[in-house]
Amino acid sequence: MKSPLDLTPEEIVRELDKYIIGQEKAKKAVAIALRNRIRRQRLPEDLRDEVAPKNIIMIGPTGVGKTEIARRLSRLCGAPFVKVEATKYTEIGYVGRDVESMVRDLVSVAVSMVKSEMQEEVRTEAEIRAEEALLDLLLPGIKKPDTSEVSEVKSDTREKLRQMLKEGKLDDRLVEISVTKSTMPAIEIFSGTSFEELGVNFGGLSNIFGGKKKKKKVTVRQAREILLSEEMDKLVDMDRVSEIALKRAQEMGIIFLDELDKIASKDSKVGIDVSREGVQRDILPIVEGCKVTTRYGMIDTSHILFIAAGAFHISKPSDLIPELQGRFPLRVELNALTSEDFKKILTQPKNALIKQYMALLKTEDVELEFTDEAIEKISEVASDVNSKTENIGARRLHTIMERVLEEISFYAPNMKGQKVTITKEYVEERLKDIEEDRDLARFIL
Repeated sequence: MKSPLDLTPEEIVRELDKYIIGQEKAKKAVAIALRNRIRRQRLPEDLRDEVAPKNIIMIGPTGVGKTEIARRLSRLCGAPFVKVEATKYTEIGYVGRDVESMVRDLVSVAVSMVKSEMQEEVRTEAEIRAEEALLDLLLPGIKKPDTSEVSEVKSDTREKLRQMLKEGKLDDRLVEISVTKSTMPAIEIFSGTSFEELGVNFGGLSNIFGGKKKKKKVTVRQAREILLSEEMDKLVDMDRVSEIALKRAQEMGIIFLDELDKIASKDSKVGIDVSREGVQRDILPIVEGCKVTTRYGMIDTSHILFIAAGAFHISKPSDLIPELQGRFPLRVELNALTSEDFKKILTQPKNALIKQYMALLKTEDVELEFTDEAIEKISEVASDVNSKTENIGARRLHTIMERVLEEISFYAPNMKGQKVTITKEYVEERLKDIEEDRDLARFIL
C-alpha cells in the first residue's frame, strides 16, 4: 500500500470501504479532513500555522459505523488516536476525569508509537547485545574472549554455545537473571489526575523508594525476550522519543469524542444541565487550541483533529453551546442500516462476521458454510428486530449470529472433520423465539 502521505481522498475511501459498508458521506468527509492535514504539512511554515483542522460531528444511531470510521482512519494514516467518551468528563471541581486527560492520553499513545518504531530500528543491535548477555549467563566464568591462549578454548566453547542458542537447543534450560523490581510509592495512586500540571512525574519517585534488582529463574527463551527488551530500551533515546511524539500528536493526532450528544444541554439551566454545559465549556479551549502540560512536555492542541459523534435522537447539535458548535464546522449524517446493508456487513468486509465465525470453527476442524438464503434471513431478522425494539445497528448481528451458532459452537469439539451448512430453515428454527416474542433482553451486547 502507498505511504499514508500519498493517499488521495479516493484511495482513503476505498481503504475504508474494505471495513465499513455504506456511509459514503461520512467517508468522504473524513477522507478530505485527512488529506487536508497532509496538504497542511506541505505549506510554508508561516501559512501552516494559520490553517486550522476542520473538525467533524458525525450524527447517527448507534452501531452504524461512526467509531469504526474514526478508528480505521487513524490506522490508515498511522496517526496517534484516542477514543474518549464525553460522559466520562466532569466540570472542574467535581469527581471525574478532567478534560485535559484526553490530550495526555493522546500523547501517551504517540510516545508508545514512536518508541515502538525506534525499537524496531535498533532491534538488530539489541539482538546482538542480548545474545552476548545470554551467553554470559550460560557461561558465567567465560566472558568475551581476549588474546590469551586460555581464552581461545573459552572462545571456542562460547561459539559452540552460541550456535546451540541460535538453533534453539537451549531454549528450555533455566538461567538466573536479574530483573528490576519496581516498588511504587503510595502517592502513585494519584497518577492520571491533574498532577502532571505541576510538571512532576510521580512514577519517577520509584527510583527513590525501590527499583531494586532481584534474581529470577527463567528459561533461556524467556530470558532472551527480557534481555532484548532491556537492550532496546537502553538503545532508544527517550528524550528524542518524547520530542518526536509531541510533534506527531500536535500535527497529526486525532481525538474521537464519542457521545457528544449526552453533554448537550436543553434550555433549562438547572441540575444536570448546568454540569453538562460546564463540561462543554471545559472542552472548548482544548478544541480551540491551548497548551496542555503532560509528563513528556507541553503540547499545543490547536492542530489536533477532533471527530465528535453522537446519536442526537433526544438532543440536537444546536443544543451545544454556540462556541463549541462553531469549532465543529462539518456535520455528517449517517444513515440507519437496512437489511441489504446487513447482508454486505456479514460477507464483504475483510473482518466480516461470517468470515470470523468460519475461522473460529476451523480451529476445531469444523467447516462452516452459509447459504445465500440463510444470510438473507439473518439480515432480515436483524433489520426487523432493530425496527421494532431498540435500534442498535450492526451490533444486532452479533446477537443474532451468536443465537444461530450457539449449538454448533458448543458441540464443535465433538464434530471434528465435519462440514456444517447453515440453511434458511436452520436459521428460522434457531430464531423462531425471537421472531415470535421480540424478546432479546437476555442477550447482553
